[in-house]
Amino acid sequence: MNKGCLQSEMVTQGVARAPHRSLFYAMGYTRDDLKKPLIGIVNSFNEIIPGHIHLRDLAQAAKLGVSAAGGTPVEFPVIGICDGIAMNHDGMKYPLASRELIADSIETMVVAHKFDGLVLIGNCDKIVPGMLMAASRLNIPSVYVSGGPMLTGSYMGENADLVRPMFEAVGAYAVGAITAAEMEEMEQSACPTCGSCAGLFTANSMNCLVEALGIGLPGNGTIPAPYGQRKALAKLAGQQAVQMVRENIRPRDILTLTAFYNAIALDMAIGGSSNTVLHLLAIASEAGVPLRIEDFDEISTRVPNIVKLSPGGTHRLFDLYVSGGISAVLKQMADAGLLNLETKTVTGKSLGENISNASVRNKEVIRPLEDPYSKEGGIAILKGNLAPDGAVVKQSAVAREMLKHSGPARVYDSEEEAFEAIMEGQIIKGDVVIIRYEGPKGGPGMREMLSPTSSITGMGLDKDVALITDGRFSGGTRGASIGHVSPEASEGGPIALLQEGDIIEIDIPNRVLRVKLTDEELNARRSGWKKPAPKVTGKSYLARYSALVTSASTGAVMKTPE
Repeated sequence: MNKGCLQSEMVTQGVARAPHRSLFYAMGYTRDDLKKPLIGIVNSFNEIIPGHIHLRDLAQAAKLGVSAAGGTPVEFPVIGICDGIAMNHDGMKYPLASRELIADSIETMVVAHKFDGLVLIGNCDKIVPGMLMAASRLNIPSVYVSGGPMLTGSYMGENADLVRPMFEAVGAYAVGAITAAEMEEMEQSACPTCGSCAGLFTANSMNCLVEALGIGLPGNGTIPAPYGQRKALAKLAGQQAVQMVRENIRPRDILTLTAFYNAIALDMAIGGSSNTVLHLLAIASEAGVPLRIEDFDEISTRVPNIVKLSPGGTHRLFDLYVSGGISAVLKQMADAGLLNLETKTVTGKSLGENISNASVRNKEVIRPLEDPYSKEGGIAILKGNLAPDGAVVKQSAVAREMLKHSGPARVYDSEEEAFEAIMEGQIIKGDVVIIRYEGPKGGPGMREMLSPTSSITGMGLDKDVALITDGRFSGGTRGASIGHVSPEASEGGPIALLQEGDIIEIDIPNRVLRVKLTDEELNARRSGWKKPAPKVTGKSYLARYSALVTSASTGAVMKTPE
């Protein structure tokens, strides 16, 4: 559509659209409403996710903003899954797959009803990238606004969140380190308010990266969920969506390769979730941007890690917020020449203009670049004969003792088998736990392994035991946890050929992941390998997803059927 031409006119204007207008009038819209830009308010509110329970209030604020700017707001919903509640059972096969459903459902609503622009209101794990994938695909003026992080919990006078100490308490209880009464007190304390969980897990990682991408307003990543500022941000997002329609500013004008590089640089500086690799690749794919998994590692080698939030550190999102937020981190990076400041954003200004007045208020939370936690970024991409197409590790959350490790493989063909072995005390110091057939296709759905990794940490083994999987990890995972191993086991990747006791070599500084076997031995084992039957069959969504999803190394996107 050209500037000044509204695609909503296809359903609101002309004699042939009289029946369409009649349906609008049935809902209380006026003639004047139908002459204004129709702005879809995409709301992922539900009553099963703490990060979404308050989104009705943000949707109302966004609608006020749209109306104030001269647009007509129209709200519609999308689904959302709480990864924490779906964790450690077969429900975890669905969250990553739901990302595609979210994108598809938004596409369906927008194309069917001809919205002119969108305010996308989400918050948690797969909802954020699903919404941004839809915005990239549809390429109509769009602003994303998150529900914001929850306030930090407290237990025994210490900061607390869902992972530290809550998920890790499972392993601590298993070895008798805490009592049932202590665990119950933790349960009541870890998640005190609405909002996405208080550490730099996947939801908050993506909500922060949105600021660097330019598809959300400054403050999107860190303003706490219960604060009035969060409602004000939603109102401003509504106003800006209308302005973007008027100026014909579209997602693909913003989501350029350079913008993705900025987002990856921020990701490395703050030590974001390893899942950001999957999601940025998927969003880039929808935007037609040639982002590669290797780009993450190249940027990681030149951007230091200057923020260390839970699970890798002791600070939470609230600490980052009061220290200046993402704008302060970006400003410090910009002053060191680590960003391209000319990229466009939803404000109508450049990234450089957006952050020009930002400053760091607490150098203990946002360290100076000359005094980083590490000289490299938070994520590393490993390759070798165990992961020819790559594997992902959040190196900023790995104990120094485990950056290099060699040990015997303890091989399990599902998360359940591995978790049972961990809880029964079968894993000992030095072991390398292998969880396979949990990839995008084989899982299907590439389950997160937060329960196994948190239990290992809770048992005090995070400095002695590594875990490798073709599945993935929660943003709350810490320790030597290496995921996204590609090709995955169900596709005949080398991880499928491992046997109990094989020696696994991990060298994160040199980006190596290998099994101590010759090519001849691996080829001999491959000749005897048989592709397993699908775990899910029939007409279910997961069966269709398994048939169409691609490798984790390319973002686990669904390919178009030939």
